Amino acid sequence: MTNKNKPNLAERLKNIPFTPSKFPFFYGWIILFAGVVGVLMSIPGQTMGVSVFTDYLLEALHLSRIELSVAYMIGTVMSALFITRAGRLYDRHGARPIAVVVAIMLGVSLLYLSKVDTVSAFFDNLLHLQKSTLVTMILITLGFFLIRFFGQGVLTMISRNMVMKWFDKRRGLVNAILGVSISFGFAYSPRLLNDMIEQFTWRGAWQILALVSAVFFIIFAFVFFRDNPHMYGLIPDGKKIVRKRADVKGDSTGVDQTLKEARRTYNFWMFNLGMAMYALYITAITFHIVSVFGVNGFSREVAVAIFLPTALVAVGFHFGGSWLSDYIRLKYLLWLFLAGMCLSMFALTRLDIDPVYKWLIIIGNGIAQGMFGVMSAVAWPRFFGLRHLGEISGYAMGWTVTGSAVGPSLFSLSLKYTGSYDMAGWILFVITFVLLVMSLRIKRVVAAT
Repeated sequence: MTNKNKPNLAERLKNIPFTPSKFPFFYGWIILFAGVVGVLMSIPGQTMGVSVFTDYLLEALHLSRIELSVAYMIGTVMSALFITRAGRLYDRHGARPIAVVVAIMLGVSLLYLSKVDTVSAFFDNLLHLQKSTLVTMILITLGFFLIRFFGQGVLTMISRNMVMKWFDKRRGLVNAILGVSISFGFAYSPRLLNDMIEQFTWRGAWQILALVSAVFFIIFAFVFFRDNPHMYGLIPDGKKIVRKRADVKGDSTGVDQTLKEARRTYNFWMFNLGMAMYALYITAITFHIVSVFGVNGFSREVAVAIFLPTALVAVGFHFGGSWLSDYIRLKYLLWLFLAGMCLSMFALTRLDIDPVYKWLIIIGNGIAQGMFGVMSAVAWPRFFGLRHLGEISGYAMGWTVTGSAVGPSLFSLSLKYTGSYDMAGWILFVITFVLLVMSLRIKRVVAAT
């Protein structure tokens, strides 16, 4: 048997500890639940998971807000450089073995972050330095790189892609359920993490999360994660589905395309740049949420309180958008996605004028957040097939992660040099509006040559 024909690790482990094909119901529904848990486990590496610890890190590490933002940016950009390679490993080995490795590494990363100031002090003593900012910056950047790569990057990618492989005609409906569950989990997580910090300190909170990842999630992923239904003699959706309505026309060639072929298409770049811009903006406003509202006369409580209503709006648009994605071309949802961002960015620049703009930020962010869940899950399998899904989605996520890296620093610079976040808001509004206009030229998909 040649190396090319050797079964990969997922195939060798496929019937351990049980065979999905022997379940009394379609195992894809278990996969959906497993995918939700997988994405929720990425919260420590997501911006809303990091932002709760920001003030404690500033105090413990003696860094300025700009210095911490720069470290976050560098760590996040570094993680983006490796996401495509992780996608290739996912395509080769499947979801389960990659998820187990990621769970271990995420746990180790969180444990490291809980002691990052102690590690910094150790190196200062070793090198005979007095609280070196450079050493501290290098060490916290490494920590941000690890949790952003393994948490926000790889774990999110494999969990979403795994679910999408188990469904075809019901992909929109399943993505709606996935998105609703994740939205509520993400919206509640800052409060949960804050409660953990108050009870166990910020170090203890990260150590508990490390334990959950490196013990509970390893077992969970090994038992329940499975890469695709065909490996078990099953088919997506559990049965062939004949639509009562016509299939979506113009979004798919019916041919699996490589990353190289995908990058030649106009559609890829419109969706990819739109999602990267969303990541840039939403990460920036989330990372600095207390400051953004504070400079405009709002309290910390008001700032933190916007997450729940935003999640409620996002759930509605995500569910509706996911359902519609089964029946209409995705470009229409992209237009709504970009328009939501424009609304929020414009409202940000007017926040000091009238409290009503706070609600426009909530509505705009909710629309964008809901549509982002549709775009990131449905677009790549719809346009380019499943064979190279890990590599294509990994490459796209690299852009998204890079966008999320730049955002906090852009907002920090805007505050430092102008005294407000208005300049950053206007810059992002103009860029996003240009993308919206450019997206009007999206045409029907044709096979890459």
